[in-house]
Amino acid sequence: MRAYPLPFAALFASLLFASPASRADDLPPWSQPGDLPIPGNAASVVTTAEEVPVFIGPTGLSARRGVVAPHEALPLFGMIRGAGCAGRWVNIGPLAWVCQDRLQFSASQPVAADDLVVHDTDSGMPFSYYFVGTDGAQAYSRLRSVDQGSADQDLERGFAVAIVEQRQYAGQEWGLTRHGMWIAMSDLVPVRPPTFHGELIADGKLDLTWVVSDNVRVLSKPMAQARTDRRLVRFQLIHVQEDRVVNKVTYYRIDDDGWVSGKDVARASVAPRPDGVGEHERWIDVDLASQTLVAYEGERPVFATLVSTGRGRQGTPTATPIGVHRIWVKLVASTMDNLENDDASEYYSIEDVPYVQYFDNAVGLHAAFWHNGFGRVRSHGCVNLAPRDAQWLFSFTAPHLPAGWSAVLPDDLEPSTVVRVR
Repeated sequence: MRAYPLPFAALFASLLFASPASRADDLPPWSQPGDLPIPGNAASVVTTAEEVPVFIGPTGLSARRGVVAPHEALPLFGMIRGAGCAGRWVNIGPLAWVCQDRLQFSASQPVAADDLVVHDTDSGMPFSYYFVGTDGAQAYSRLRSVDQGSADQDLERGFAVAIVEQRQYAGQEWGLTRHGMWIAMSDLVPVRPPTFHGELIADGKLDLTWVVSDNVRVLSKPMAQARTDRRLVRFQLIHVQEDRVVNKVTYYRIDDDGWVSGKDVARASVAPRPDGVGEHERWIDVDLASQTLVAYEGERPVFATLVSTGRGRQGTPTATPIGVHRIWVKLVASTMDNLENDDASEYYSIEDVPYVQYFDNAVGLHAAFWHNGFGRVRSHGCVNLAPRDAQWLFSFTAPHLPAGWSAVLPDDLEPSTVVRVR
């Protein structure tokens, strides 16, 4: 005989001894005869599976709305029968339904409905990341397997993983990745994320320029030969006061006594709003020539930063495609690798790349913690951002990711943000 823990035992008892006079039209909304009632102390539902899909309607035939992370408390607004779910479909928000089969009731309060920023950190890193050390590493699906046989996975030098738990076993420290694998911490090196970040633009004035060359000399006048002893360092922010073209070279005046050559800096520039973008709608502009990104609200720039885009020519697999796109999915983290490419000269694997926003098939905006080359072309096609910038843009763009979700797709209530690459 199966034992049911409380409160389900009490619920079964209440059903067994229910009055025979109960009628279907006396049931709460969205209930059917034979349904277990929602427990009286249930304030939320908690996901029990690793990946719980969210659908727009209460049926498995509806379009996907997103994915919920495991062990998350979600709002509970109602339940209804529908195809594709042995239990009932649970409404967790507008156009958001999940199958009861992958949930359990909870007395805990769900996350606040307006808490839309996921893993908001000063570093911009949603998890603790590590690189595999010089000798590689072995990964195990169970800790007790580390001294009983071969590893379940071999990781090469430079691969990256996100560690969510650490535990002592067999005399050493082990880390658990988000993919459920245990790795000896002695084989891992902590990631030190880039500290560079972009700038908010409060007054709508886009006069920002960043130094992208090393060891730049300030000029006394707009001439290459007019060097001074003053120096500027890479990523130094400059507010341009004037620009002037001399012998086909652009120079920027940075203060009363100094100029800098346009060859040594990357300047963000104002761009016209694309067709189809509303007067006050948010959108993103990526300038391949300057390797900059500007976020807009209508015609007004509100944020600017440096990026690293694809190193390939247009039309090749490693190019960032020019055009007007819309974000089609947003993910808190996504693994990126080339392990299935038999022609690759060198393999890479970065698990759980943070704050991914795909806008053209597998090309998207995302954080890059494995390099500090922002302002220079270098990616495999995506738009690489410093982690803090990627985190900010993830909250800025639509569709917004409800708290507890790990992925979200656009819907009729919240169309996606435009990303224009030029």
